[in-house]
Amino acid sequence: MNTQAGPTPDHIMQVGLSFWASKALLSAVEMGVFTELANGPESFDNLAGRLGLHHRSARDFLDTLVALGFLQRSNGTYSNTRETDLFLDRRKPSYLGGILEMANARLFGFWNHLTEALRTGRPQNEAKDASGESPFEALYAEPARLKEFLAAMSGISHGANMAIAQKVSWAKYKTFADVGTAQGDLAVQIALANPHLKGIGFDLAQVGPTFEEYAQSKGLNGRLSFQPGDFFTEPLPKVDVLTMGHILHDWNLDEKKMLIGKAYEALNPGGALVVYDAIIDDDRSKNTFGLLMSLNMLVETPGGYDYTGGECIGWMKAAGFRDAYVEHLVGPDSMVVGFK
Repeated sequence: MNTQAGPTPDHIMQVGLSFWASKALLSAVEMGVFTELANGPESFDNLAGRLGLHHRSARDFLDTLVALGFLQRSNGTYSNTRETDLFLDRRKPSYLGGILEMANARLFGFWNHLTEALRTGRPQNEAKDASGESPFEALYAEPARLKEFLAAMSGISHGANMAIAQKVSWAKYKTFADVGTAQGDLAVQIALANPHLKGIGFDLAQVGPTFEEYAQSKGLNGRLSFQPGDFFTEPLPKVDVLTMGHILHDWNLDEKKMLIGKAYEALNPGGALVVYDAIIDDDRSKNTFGLLMSLNMLVETPGGYDYTGGECIGWMKAAGFRDAYVEHLVGPDSMVVGFK
C-alpha cells in the first residue's frame, strides 16, 4: 500500500496570496504600530484607539501581526518583538522601515503591472510615460519623494554597508569615494570603522544637502565630503577605492561595463573597486531575493537587471582589473572586489 502523501497546493497558495501578509506589515509600518509600542506594551483598547483603527478590523489586524510574528500578545496586551522593536521603531538609528515605506508608497502599486512589464520590457513607475527620461529624474525632481528614496536606500543597504566597512582590507588604503552615494550610509559606515580614511560621496547635486546632514549627524563632516557629479558624463573621483552599492543593477549591460571601465580609469594604481548588489548565484537558483530584485529593476528602470558574481568578475577583467573575487555580506547581498 502506497502511503506517500501526494502533492498539495499549500506552497502555491502561500506564495500566491503572500501580498496579504506583505500589505498588513506595510500598513503597520505606515501607521507607526511598532513606533507606538516601542514606548511599552499596550492594551487592545488603548492601542487600537491611539492608532485610529476601526472597531470592525482592529482586533483582526493586530492579531494578524501576532500570527505573522511581528507582535507579541499576552493577556490581551500587545508588544513588539525584539526584531520589530529594533528595526521598525522610527526613532531608533537601527530603523530599516524606510525601504518598507517606499515599498508601500510606490512599489506595491507598480508591481501590480508586472505582467505588462514582462510583455513590454518597459518600466512601470513614475517614468512609465516619460520617453527617454532617466528612471531617477522623476524621483529626484520632488524633494520630499527624493528624501524618502534616499532614506530607503540606507535602510535596505545598512547591514551590507557595515559588513563592507569590516570585510574589505581598508588598512592599506587612504582614500575612497562612494559612487551614487544617496544618503551616504556606506561612506559613513566605512569612515566610522576606519578612522584613518578620508572619503567622498559622489552623486547628483540634489543629494548633497541630505548627504552632508547625515555625515554631520555622525560627526564625520571633517572626514567626509560631497562631490556633485553625474557618473555618466563626468569622471569619477581619483581615489584608492571606489564603491558602488546597489548601483550597477540600475543599468543595462553597456552601461554596467562603462561604469566599471570609468572606475578602472579613476582608481589610483593598486586601488580596488567594490561593487555590491543582491548578487545572483551563478546557478541562478538559490538567491530568490536577487532574482526578484532583478524583476524589480524591470519595473523600475528601462534596462536595469541584477547579475551573477561570475558575470561581474568577467566585466571587471575585461575592463583591465587584474583579479577579482566574490564575498557574501549579509542576507541576499554579496560584494565583488576587483583590483587594479
